[in-house]
Amino acid sequence: MVEKIDVSARAAAIEYAIRDVVVPAVELEKEGHEIIRLNVGDPLAFEGLPTPSHMISAYKQALDRQDNGYGPSYGIPELRQAIADSESRKGWACTSDDVYVTHGVTEALQILFAAFLESGDKVLAPGPHYPPYMAYPQMYGAETIEYRLDPNDGWRIDFDDIESKMDDNVRLLVLINPNNPTGNVASKEEIDALIKLAQKWPRCTIIADEIYDGLDFTGGLVSAASCSEDVPVIVLNGVSKVYFAPGWRIGYMAWHDPNGILDLVRDGVERLLRSRLCASTPAQFGYLAGLLDESDWLQGHRERIKKRLDHCIMRISGIEGIECQEPGGAFYLFVRITRTDLSSDDKKFVLDLLHERHVLVVHGSGFSPEYGSGHFRMVCLPPIEILDEAFDRISDFLGR
Repeated sequence: MVEKIDVSARAAAIEYAIRDVVVPAVELEKEGHEIIRLNVGDPLAFEGLPTPSHMISAYKQALDRQDNGYGPSYGIPELRQAIADSESRKGWACTSDDVYVTHGVTEALQILFAAFLESGDKVLAPGPHYPPYMAYPQMYGAETIEYRLDPNDGWRIDFDDIESKMDDNVRLLVLINPNNPTGNVASKEEIDALIKLAQKWPRCTIIADEIYDGLDFTGGLVSAASCSEDVPVIVLNGVSKVYFAPGWRIGYMAWHDPNGILDLVRDGVERLLRSRLCASTPAQFGYLAGLLDESDWLQGHRERIKKRLDHCIMRISGIEGIECQEPGGAFYLFVRITRTDLSSDDKKFVLDLLHERHVLVVHGSGFSPEYGSGHFRMVCLPPIEILDEAFDRISDFLGR
């Protein structure tokens, strides 16, 4: 028998709940079952939410003029300037030199963790949260500590919990706003309180993941960078969610560092960016068109998402065994399983729902073992008739 080569401990420890649950779904599809997939936040998988045509045209035009070679490692200058202008309109002075274009926000996170973290360092991230915030820091000898979002108060930040977990080893304090998976939108007062707390710890930088900022339904969302006068804030955003082009894999980080305390870290980030060459050049031109050209289309997309979201909340309210607080932004629902015989093992709930009723959602513990358990996350992106079919199946499952 041939002895297998060991996988590294860092790779073996990686979990990504959103896509891990796809594996059994694919097997069921191979058997001929039709699965209603509500697991991945990809608007292009559903009817009525296409990438804007002028962005696609700009992408194609870049290919037609052979503008698809290696680009500058930090991003094409026109796009960096357009992003800087967009961020500046949110209330802080952003220059093109403050912007770095990446292969989506996920690569931005990998680069930031590599540049900031050493063995023994900590990342303080909200619980629940997007899985890479938990998965990647351990690759650099660091650990992620979750701070609590209150499930009984619209998933608002629990500041007492944050304060109890802050120390000199916390290098990065994460704000996901609007939050994935809960959809909560932090108020300006909450952001101000977060910045005030970070001021006490001079080694701490705030990561503000604002990838869903254009899908705020509260009217109260503000840029974290615009609220900070001295604490460094690194804003993350990109083309995937609000510009409806997730497969293009173009994101960015914008650095707000009023006192220049991150100069050494920034040098490390630039070295890492140069070593991986560049983000997709033609896709950057597509994103540029989205930032510079007309944006009237976005209102229609927002209205469709909000209509579908409201319909989901209505359907959930009529199903015994689940409940959900109305999210303030993004396109997710973080649904609480209220039946105690089912809530203790939310992954089993999800897999049983998949195998028995062929609806695919994501277990809440995949977003936080402590603060997400007893929930599941679903997207509200499909047309209403598909959502109704999914809720009918969920209702049947709970009534079995």
